[in-house]
Amino acid sequence: MTSPQLRNARTPDVRGIRRLVGPYVESKAIVDKPVVSYFESLSEFVVVELDGEIVGCGALHVIWENVAEVRTLAVSPTVKGRGIGSMILDELVRRARAVGVSRVFCLTFETAFFGRHGFVEIEGAPVTREVYAELLQSYDEGVAEFLDLDRVKPNTLGNTRMLLQL
Repeated sequence: MTSPQLRNARTPDVRGIRRLVGPYVESKAIVDKPVVSYFESLSEFVVVELDGEIVGCGALHVIWENVAEVRTLAVSPTVKGRGIGSMILDELVRRARAVGVSRVFCLTFETAFFGRHGFVEIEGAPVTREVYAELLQSYDEGVAEFLDLDRVKPNTLGNTRMLLQL
């Protein structure tokens, strides 16, 4: 067995990413998205490849000048507990710092995992009223989750909103 390799996602990886997140979508841990959304956001994704198979993925989506969201962080059950999720999250946080983001948000059921990486549970909108008003204009569901809007609550019941200050 070779070592896991972290790299930027490429268009041929979309099938592997979808296969990987499928069980998470079925269990409602990850919100389902059309295939085109994966292609549109491909530059936000990193993948971990092991023996020619995608065994982990995650994306960093910038929401505002100082906030980004970790999205679609998934690890194959066959490699859970081997540090793949941490490898991905560490890279996404590194990228957040590199683009000038000072806070990283996630919506998750995996509170212990994110907590080990410094994320803390939040309530309410952690932005000013002016920024909140600007963000309300976004069509992005992740932004709606960040703002804790009622319209996304049926899709995110049970998830915890967490934030990491960089």
